[in-house]
Amino acid sequence: MRYSALKILKEGLTGNRGWKPVWREPEPRAEYDVVIVGAGGHGLATAHYLSKEFGVTNVAVLEKGWIGSGNVGRNTTIIRSNYMLPGNEPFYEFSLQLWEGLEQDLNYNAMVSQRGILNLYHSDPQRDAFARRGNAMRLAGADAVLLDQAGVREMCPFLDFDNARFPIKGGLWQPRGGTVRHDAVAWGYARAADSRGVDIIQNCEVTGFDIENGVCRGVETSRGRIRAKKVAVCVAGSSGRLMEKAGIRLPIESHVLQAFISEGLKPVIPGVVTFGAGHFYVNQSDKGGLVFGGDPDGYNSYAQRGGLPVVEDVCEGGMAIMPMIGRARLLRMWGGIMDMSMDGSPFIDRTPVDGLYFNGGWCYGGFKATPASGFCYAHLIAKDEPHPTAAAYRLDRFRHGAMIDEKGVGAQPNLH
Repeated sequence: MRYSALKILKEGLTGNRGWKPVWREPEPRAEYDVVIVGAGGHGLATAHYLSKEFGVTNVAVLEKGWIGSGNVGRNTTIIRSNYMLPGNEPFYEFSLQLWEGLEQDLNYNAMVSQRGILNLYHSDPQRDAFARRGNAMRLAGADAVLLDQAGVREMCPFLDFDNARFPIKGGLWQPRGGTVRHDAVAWGYARAADSRGVDIIQNCEVTGFDIENGVCRGVETSRGRIRAKKVAVCVAGSSGRLMEKAGIRLPIESHVLQAFISEGLKPVIPGVVTFGAGHFYVNQSDKGGLVFGGDPDGYNSYAQRGGLPVVEDVCEGGMAIMPMIGRARLLRMWGGIMDMSMDGSPFIDRTPVDGLYFNGGWCYGGFKATPASGFCYAHLIAKDEPHPTAAAYRLDRFRHGAMIDEKGVGAQPNLH
């Protein structure tokens, strides 16, 4: 079923009796060409591009819970490509280009809103660093505009420009950045993959791998054994625990990243705004709530909830640039389990086990990378060679000294 304005009008006039389920609820088959472990944004995107771009439709996506129960439904919805390093910028720009055509590709309203993202700077050296990043973005084909204080003041007059500790001197503006409705991304990819015959199997937890003579032949699940020619893992914060079952130790730590939303307010924030002297980012949802976040909790955890010290730190960051946020009441908060790599950059690669592939280590970049991650992972699975924009995301890069340290904070995952 294709969605259209005419279809909505017809169903509205006929009692909405013609709508069909968005995806099927199939029983797992005994064998598939590809089994994707994890039905988050990356897993569902991989299934969509495998079936659409590479013609691989005998695919199962296994999810231990329900679609959207993980990080794809527990983030701050931001998309951007304002990276600097050659290993990252082309990849995230590719992802942003896929975001721009996503709704037409999926025939689904994902509420893509390119309202722009503004990174504030607070000193002359930081201005120079942002100018360098902006130049790198433009060289990679992305858009970037360096604004002075007057330019930022015209865009966001409510900011505290004369803060004694953190005066706002300007910002790096990416007009094509913005937000996307996170749940709709999962539903849209699931619907598109299902329409091409992909089996999406919920409440099916992978409990082990069927490995014979160094070759992965399938997976053990809570609903029985499923054999496969290729097994592709993308389970975000659960990566370490799951890959341990295959005898693989990953250069990843799991941390909780909290997010918050305020009560509904009148429109005030034009796009996404980030604090340059701390870690605070904010945008306004379609319902009017201020959606914001900051640093992850410093300790390792698999719980989808965080601690109060980070709440205080994030709110302090918000107050430093926009004191008016202190008048807003906090509506709710939540946490996602981040798979934090040692250099802050992800992995899309084959593993030492033949037939077993891995996608993870996304740190803060997971949601914005969803389309490109799915496309590049599908390319790797179908062709057994990395996509050009993801060629640097190797599992063995630390062994060869090929780190992609975008933030320059070294091997401290809780700082990435």
